[in-house]
Amino acid sequence: MNIAMTSQINKYVGRLFLLGCLLSFSAHAQLHVEISGVGATQIPVAIASFADEGIAPQLVSRIIKDDLIRSGYFKIIETSGALSETDSVNLPEWKAQGADALLVGSVHKTDDGRFDVRYKLYDTNKSSTLSAFAVAATPQYNRVSAHKIADDVYEKLTGIRGIFSTRIAYVTKSGPNYQLEIADSDGEGVQVAFRSKEPIMSPSWSPDGTKVAYVSFELRKPVVYVQNLMTGARTLVANYRGNNSAPVWSPDGSKVALALSRDGNTQVYTVNVDGSGLQRMTNTSGIDTEPQFSADGQFIYFTSDRSGGPQIYRMSAAGGEARRVTFTGSYNIAPRISPDGQTLAYISRRDGKFQLYALDLGNNQELRLTDTQDDDSPSFAPNSKYIMYATEVGQRGTLGVVSVDGRSKQRLTTQAGDVQNPTWGPFMK
Repeated sequence: MNIAMTSQINKYVGRLFLLGCLLSFSAHAQLHVEISGVGATQIPVAIASFADEGIAPQLVSRIIKDDLIRSGYFKIIETSGALSETDSVNLPEWKAQGADALLVGSVHKTDDGRFDVRYKLYDTNKSSTLSAFAVAATPQYNRVSAHKIADDVYEKLTGIRGIFSTRIAYVTKSGPNYQLEIADSDGEGVQVAFRSKEPIMSPSWSPDGTKVAYVSFELRKPVVYVQNLMTGARTLVANYRGNNSAPVWSPDGSKVALALSRDGNTQVYTVNVDGSGLQRMTNTSGIDTEPQFSADGQFIYFTSDRSGGPQIYRMSAAGGEARRVTFTGSYNIAPRISPDGQTLAYISRRDGKFQLYALDLGNNQELRLTDTQDDDSPSFAPNSKYIMYATEVGQRGTLGVVSVDGRSKQRLTTQAGDVQNPTWGPFMK
């Protein structure tokens, strides 16, 4: 087994355990996932049932299969029977059944009550081992172990880092009640970070995944808070005259960019995470809002109506002149830049529909990614390959996930009410 990888994964699972202990668990409000569309090329993978996995709270192999299917880029080859990582396997025979890769493993219960999950991934074409490691977790985090294995499979077979073990945050509204919720990327493991009778908006993850900034109306006006998810402590970051909105973290986690109307029209500012060091970044007679840092921290993208209608602009994070980025369509808002810096996602209004678009910043090619009509709040997965967004289906708020090429699509719904304002969390160490 890869000892270094095993140690790193166990440290990650331990951190999630602490996070889960401090958040309020809400088992009744899980998100339901519907899948439509697949990638242009699907990799055939055989996933055998793990030996003795029935002793664990959930079937590890089933979770891995579901993760890979949701990605849109894998075709699961049906298998029968269980295979352990210590069993002898006939790889040419699996190749003859159409599998390019074979995944096997086992589950053991340790003396301290944890479940030790071991797995091995084979390349049937080269008759070789691609990866193998073990991860131990408490029963509550059995799913995390499976997600980490799915991440490893995804990365070994595509060369792209997997995002199944990442977390998402979003707001639910049920009657007069609002909740800021944290969940696994597949919508399972829902935990409540904050509840209010007043609206909650615009959650934004800190780069290390331990805090969330958001807008709360609990003071009868929009105010920006930063909440530590590990301790539950909240810091009031912005409560200036007028509106305080649209917080987003700098890549180094030291600042928050936000939109304030304290001096008249809404403009872009930055502030330290403790609320000190307020600095005005834009100074126009129009409205500048929805700031977004580039992943390298060098630029801030934002929405402005300085050209007559809302369009997306980019400026240096140190200040200065802004350059217009979007030119197709008369109404483009909600800019989000991918972590790899190659793609700009935004919402564009055309023919009366608000839909999600992606702009390749290398060749300026634009692609419409959705066929819904009321999209909002796009958020990139940390590997830059998927975008989560809010939309409305059947007069109900729901979440969608689409690959940046538009081929793979998912919908996440809940019976607990409307789902709004999603944000995809970072990779956690």
